[in-house]
Amino acid sequence: MSARLKLTRLTARVFAPLAVALAFAAPLHADIVDIQPVTSEGGIDAWLVEDTSIPFVALDLWFTGGGSIDAPDARGAVHLMTALLEEGAGDMDAATFAAELEGLAASFSFDVYRDELVISVQMLTQNRDEVLALLHDVLIAPRFDESAIERVRGQVLSILEGDANDPETIAGAEFNALTFGDHPYATRLEGTLESVAGLTRDDLLAAHRSALVRDRVSVGVAGDMTAEDLGPILDTLLGDLPLSDVPLPDPAEVSDEGGITVVDFATPQSSVYFGHAGIARDDPDFFAAFVMNQVLGAGGYRSRLMEEVREQRGLTYGISTWLSLSRSAPMMQGGFSSSNALVAEAIDVVQAQWAEIAANGITEAELEAAQQYMTGAYPLRFDGNGTIAGILAAMQADNMPIDYIASRNDNVLAVTVEDIQRVAAEVVDSDALRFVVVGQPEGLEASN
Repeated sequence: MSARLKLTRLTARVFAPLAVALAFAAPLHADIVDIQPVTSEGGIDAWLVEDTSIPFVALDLWFTGGGSIDAPDARGAVHLMTALLEEGAGDMDAATFAAELEGLAASFSFDVYRDELVISVQMLTQNRDEVLALLHDVLIAPRFDESAIERVRGQVLSILEGDANDPETIAGAEFNALTFGDHPYATRLEGTLESVAGLTRDDLLAAHRSALVRDRVSVGVAGDMTAEDLGPILDTLLGDLPLSDVPLPDPAEVSDEGGITVVDFATPQSSVYFGHAGIARDDPDFFAAFVMNQVLGAGGYRSRLMEEVREQRGLTYGISTWLSLSRSAPMMQGGFSSSNALVAEAIDVVQAQWAEIAANGITEAELEAAQQYMTGAYPLRFDGNGTIAGILAAMQADNMPIDYIASRNDNVLAVTVEDIQRVAAEVVDSDALRFVVVGQPEGLEASN
């Protein structure tokens, strides 16, 4: 099973600032990204960044739907199916397929999230046709051998058993269960021990038919590829996929009930997950909320929450917030860990900072520092063809305009303190802030 697939656990989001820090350490590429839209004769769209400096191509396929389109009685099917995509295809079993891929010096990776199933491919130009033939078999003719199903099922069950003893994972799962009602977001896309144990090969074939569809794929390509070459490749690679026959989930009805929920768990340190409804990426006020969140909790050691909770009071090693832009329910969320003796005070401080920014916004100095970091660090994200291909596919999956990269920093710099004051008053709500605490907190009274 892909190691990357294991990182789909909800708790990975708590460590978003680490990803920011790593991105900041990446080498600077100041080149302007020149995106070419490509449409095949068969009507399949892609975005391409051509780079012939090295004989290497990266391809990302983002299929909208992800784990949220599981059948109600087969939760975890898309996740397990995705983990099996590299376990043989066509006339090749898992071992033969892996040897063939290794012999071509290519790599495939498979990830599944709430709203997307993502396939990333990296290959040398000289082996491109052979690698794409293998990928076509994965998309059209996966084997799902019983021996592979049982082996990978065992790995998923082992992960789920481990997660049952992981306070961070428990906190995230409980938060979602309390927040999203009967929407698919309320349950883990990996499924449960019971649902995964009950999945059949027919469930996996149905999940494959539902998830890998031609009318919900977004394609990003970066590297040694021309637009003239890419068009026919799109039709050959993706033209045989079926059209979707399973609807995407409706928008979730997000509970606005704030308060504190405690999950008793024997550990010296409590894990905390908190949040409430947020703002969608296509909202006219998104960039104001984006910058505001940077000041509140996304800015690492320069954020208000890190300053107040860690630096001033020593209540945690780290705390962060993020804007979750899930398709059915945008959220404003955060997380931290603290000792059982200190977690109640830490929650008080978070609530106070939440109320403060809602009432008074941010200062000019905070705005300037946030804008300087956000615009300066942005080019560092484009640190290779693999990353660029993923960004291109993600932008299309999120219905972002093709000029987003060129205009993004201007939009960040256009935000004013007045914008943030207005948006903070509308979006940030300390009364709706829900905390889930997993541990044995001292002096903390649960309210729901």
